[in-house]
Amino acid sequence: MTDLTPTPLGELATLQAGVGFPLELQGRTSGDYPLAKVGDISRVGRSGESTLFGADHYVDDEDLARLNAKPIPTGSILFSKIGEAIRHNHRVIAGCPLLIDNNAMAAIPNRRVESRFLYHFLRTVDFYTLASATTVPALRKSDLERLRVPLPFLPDQRRIAEILDKADALRAKRRAALAQLDTLIQSVFLDMFGDPVASGWDMTTVAGVAADANGAIRTGPFGSQLLHSEFTEEGISVLGIDNAVENEFRWGQRRFIGEAKYQQLSRYTVHPGDVLITIMGTCGRCAIVPDNVPTAINTKHLCCITLDRTKCLPVFLHAYFLRHPIARRYLAQTAKGAIMEGLNMGIIREMPIPLAPIELQEEFSARLDTATDVMTEQRRSDVELATLFASLQHRAFRGQL
Repeated sequence: MTDLTPTPLGELATLQAGVGFPLELQGRTSGDYPLAKVGDISRVGRSGESTLFGADHYVDDEDLARLNAKPIPTGSILFSKIGEAIRHNHRVIAGCPLLIDNNAMAAIPNRRVESRFLYHFLRTVDFYTLASATTVPALRKSDLERLRVPLPFLPDQRRIAEILDKADALRAKRRAALAQLDTLIQSVFLDMFGDPVASGWDMTTVAGVAADANGAIRTGPFGSQLLHSEFTEEGISVLGIDNAVENEFRWGQRRFIGEAKYQQLSRYTVHPGDVLITIMGTCGRCAIVPDNVPTAINTKHLCCITLDRTKCLPVFLHAYFLRHPIARRYLAQTAKGAIMEGLNMGIIREMPIPLAPIELQEEFSARLDTATDVMTEQRRSDVELATLFASLQHRAFRGQL
């Protein structure tokens, strides 16, 4: 057991907001100091790494006066302070002196607290619950300064941080293994389908591989066709962005309509093997409707494609849309680089796609199934490690390590 003294964060660290970043200073890829934006912090956080060493933008010493800024020291903990990015709760440690923009904040530890101990503790705090309940959520410095940090003596802080570091490293290795599997799938797909011209395959469009039926490419009901007030507690499922946003089908928020309403909207029924593409909100995500899906329709936020499977398998269109350079180039150019603020059903219909031999698509599907089985096991293990790590954190900050 370790004695922990709850201490206000304001007594252990200086909370420093970021600086405004004029457009004319943006775009440098090297310089004296990285200037990290929320995107840089989130990218490191999503990767499973703990330390930020660089950013997309840099500034020099002579820019500091203009920015009215002083560098944030190595070892500071960085996080978002405004907007929906707070919800993701990414924390990273500054791996070098740097600056942050005015959408971020840094906790600069003093001598009473070990940097990595504070980093691990702050990861246990849901900052979104501390954000102001306004149109744009924001963290207030005064609220953060009152946050109570359980504080053992420095030797115990270092010991706890070392234990959590080692446990977190195991999770990072698992995530790295998952990333390598995804890279392998990308490599296999491009090796099999990367150069359709050299393979002598004809090109068509997504419309050309859709089923020969009315509404084979469709969006969901618009406007007054389906109102939020018509959703029910049970009945026929209604699929939306959350079911495809991870680029694989997942059940998110459950939405239903009654049988009578479904009869009015039955032309929007989704079928096993349909390909879903998000065209509103978080655009450009793609998922395949699973074989065991119950009766369901899709909302207007999704483009739903029923394929002619003698020409194109769902796994091929899914991989092609997400991975093939021809598809990515077409989408970027057609949507004018917004991938995919300008994405709509017409753009999807006209997207070029090769008529790859169905036998080759079936071979890719079999190889993908093998890789997916491994990924499923890896993810299960990752969930177990996350649960164990959360338990370890719980014990660490209650004096039980």
